[in-house]
This record gives sequence, C-alpha cells and structure tokens, in this order.
Amino acid sequence: MLQNKHSSQILFLIISAVIGFLLALGYYDLFIQTTDEQTNTSVLQPVAPPHNPNISSLPPAVITSFAPAVSRAAPAVVNIFTRKRIKQKSSLYNNATIRALIEKRPPPSRYKEETNLGSGVIVSSQGHILTNNHVISGAEDIEVLLKDGRYFKASLVGRDLETDLALLKVDAQNLPTIHFGNSTNLQVGDIVLAIGNPFGLGNTVTSGIVSALNRSRFRTNDFDNFIQTDAAINPGNSGGALVNTQGDMIGLNTINITNSGGSQGIGFAIPSSIARDVMDQLVIFGEVRRGWIGIEAKEISPMLAQQLNSEINDGLLIIGVMQNGPGQKAGIQAGDIITHINNIKITSAKKTLEMITNLRPGDTAILRGIRHHQSMQFRVTAEERPQMSGS
Repeated sequence: MLQNKHSSQILFLIISAVIGFLLALGYYDLFIQTTDEQTNTSVLQPVAPPHNPNISSLPPAVITSFAPAVSRAAPAVVNIFTRKRIKQKSSLYNNATIRALIEKRPPPSRYKEETNLGSGVIVSSQGHILTNNHVISGAEDIEVLLKDGRYFKASLVGRDLETDLALLKVDAQNLPTIHFGNSTNLQVGDIVLAIGNPFGLGNTVTSGIVSALNRSRFRTNDFDNFIQTDAAINPGNSGGALVNTQGDMIGLNTINITNSGGSQGIGFAIPSSIARDVMDQLVIFGEVRRGWIGIEAKEISPMLAQQLNSEINDGLLIIGVMQNGPGQKAGIQAGDIITHINNIKITSAKKTLEMITNLRPGDTAILRGIRHHQSMQFRVTAEERPQMSGS
C-alpha cells in the first residue's frame, strides 16, 4: 500500500515537471516571436515623422538633370561672329609739326579689322535670329555658326536701340527653333539655364535661379525691365537664351555687372514677352513703332503730394510738354496731374510709359486728371515715338 502511494507521488512529480517544462518552452517561444515582431516593426518599417504642414506642402525634388531642357533649347542657340574695319590714324599725328605736314598731303587711310563674338537664338523656321543690338552694332560682316556645325552669312532685318535687340536672317532650311515661354509667370527662385557662346567657347550652359524681376536703371533708356539671374553670363553670352527647366525661352541674355570682366553672379536678361513683341514688329515693319504723346512727367509720391497740397497720391505730375506735340495739341499743361489713361488708374510712371508706347500712331487715348483742384479730361492722338539715334 505504501509502495503504491509512493509510486503515485513520484509519477505526479514527473508529470508536473513535464507540464511545467512544456509550459515554460511555450512561453519562451511566444516571447521570442513577440520580440522578433517588435524588432521587425522598428527596423524594417519606416516610422512616419510628426506631421509638419510646411514640410508636407513642399514639392518633391524630382529633377535630377537638366539635360532634356538643354537638348530641347540648345540646338536653336547660335554663335555670332562679326567683323568691322576701323580707320586708324598714324601715331605721327601726336606731333603737331608732323601733323601739319601730313594734313597738307594726307597719307592713304589705314584700317584695322575688329572682331566681336556673341550669341543668338533662332526664332523662326524662315531663318530669323534674335540677338542683342550691341553684338552686331557697326558690323560689316555677320556670320552665324549653328550647333550642328553649319555656317551662314546673316543679314540685318532691323534693330531696336531702346531695348538693345536686333533681328537677323539667314538663308537656310531645316533650322531648329526655340520655343517661347511666358516670362510674366516667372517667380523669384525659379531655376533658369543660360545658353550661349561665352569667350567663344561655343554652346555652353550655366545654371542658376531668378534672383529678381523688373530690374531697371542700368542703361539710359526707359524700357529696361530685366530678369536678374545668378546663372553665369560672361562676354559672348549676350544674345543667348535664358530658358526654364522645360527648355522654353523666358529671356534673352544681355548684360552683367562686373568689376573684372567675368561673371559675378549678377546677370540680366530681357524678358521673352518684350523680346517677342519687338521681334514681331521688326518682322512686319523693319523697326519698332511706339506711341508718343510728348509729355515729361514725374511720379507723385506722398511727399510730393504734400508739397503740391494735393489729395492725389497716385498719378503723374506733368513737368514738361513738347512744343507742337500731341499732349500740347490736346491742351495738357505743365503742372497738370494725370490720374487715368483710358480709364486705367495710373500707379507708376513705368506702367504709364508702357501703356503709352503700346499705342499705335493714330490711336486716341483719353487722359483724366486734375488742374488747380478741378477735374480735367484730354483727348490725345498718339504719334510715333521719335527713334533713338545710333548705330
């Protein structure tokens, strides 16, 4: 009896030990599995960062190369080479006695050949090439080199000194042409590429951003409205294309500001909207025809309004009227304040100039304003703006 009882106790202990071992083994497996799952979750699956509306609204950086834009635009950008002869005076002219003898019997004229280089953009399949006027100014021979290696003689269609633009033409077939972009949609910070012929190196591309818009007062005319960029623009780049990341031309490279002759990250391009308007007029008329009403005006500032004892804070103060000009014929006088042109409120002198020059000779404009605190209205017939003189 005792032996049987003792045997039962031993059997119970063995069974308990086995069950405990099995339970322990199962818990260990569960622990290992759970730990592995937690480890996989934290290592293999990225954890989403806290939501930041400023970060999530940024566009993804998907552009890794500008090659497609360059391949689209670069074939239409050409190198321009010009030659002209300059009359030279002998160094003997520096001596007064010898100069007097020479002037009695002047020697044959001596000339030296001066060359210049620049860039241009093919803008039509008929062979029209847009460039800067200063690239071809005074040139007797103009040659154009295409990216594919073809050479052509170019003739001058017309030029516009006010915007420093010129239109050339070559007799050629199967020409690649640039696609015009909309420069009015540009924003500061947009990526741009400058394509041209810097230092005669041929089809060269530099990149940057739009640094500023509507830059002016870098030259002595009223039509400066430059795109400023830090894309390198060096000598020879003038007349080349400034394009966006789609390869559309949004500007024509024209000048840079430098103390050394090289690029310092401050370059300027003529917006494509201006370049295209000038190009169209040069094709049609051979010149640019702008409206003119013969007045000189100063933009009214709050300080000027206070000096004039005027409640008008926007508008133009007429400070000069051209004799027998359209403004004088319409009755405009110095001291008048013009506030509206064709029912459009005047907000700046530059915008007003654009509205006037966009008139065609013979167009009528209605100007409204104030004279001695009395409302006035003038009916002005625009004439053609006098052309600037120069080569």
